[in-house]
Amino acid sequence: MKIICIGRNYADHARELANQIPEEPVIFMKPDSAILPKGNAFFIPDFSENVQHELEIVIRIDRLGKHIEERFAHRYYNDFTLGLDFTARDLQSELKSKGLPWEKAKAFDGSAFLGPWKKVKDFNLSQLNFSLQRNGEMVQVGKSSDMLFSIDKLIAEVSKYFTLKIGDLIFTGTPSGVGAVQPNDNLELFLEGKRLASLRVK
Repeated sequence: MKIICIGRNYADHARELANQIPEEPVIFMKPDSAILPKGNAFFIPDFSENVQHELEIVIRIDRLGKHIEERFAHRYYNDFTLGLDFTARDLQSELKSKGLPWEKAKAFDGSAFLGPWKKVKDFNLSQLNFSLQRNGEMVQVGKSSDMLFSIDKLIAEVSKYFTLKIGDLIFTGTPSGVGAVQPNDNLELFLEGKRLASLRVK
């Protein structure tokens, strides 16, 4: 399986990092080794002094597909969750300033945390409310309706370039409010006001 990530899919987040609002989805990848094993804490890597949390809706592909039309994209996933895309922001800024790829800052081991899977049929993914608390303080609040590119649009765009396979994950972008994590932080992910998952930072 592969992890496909979308950058700058919320206008406020693009602005908070002084990035231009994109005219088409910004796509990057993580390897499967980026998935944080279930039950593990997140350990801040020693190559960064500014690892930031990015809360995202994640969907899981359950059909093989290529060149998928947006109107048929909903047929390719039945499960979703919330996840965290951890980013070594200092390293990312350094790489970007040199015109180099972001992978070392975005795709390192353990940089993708996943909550428990939920059924799409039980929620309205076009009007989904989600949030992140850090040590009891609300730091990120997102609404799927604020996405620049909807989930189905993302599937259509991604599948132009990459064949989607069963088990592939798509991280759909983060709202504003990203920030650095510190040892002993407790991160709690909320879906429609109910706690979905929590994660300890070491």
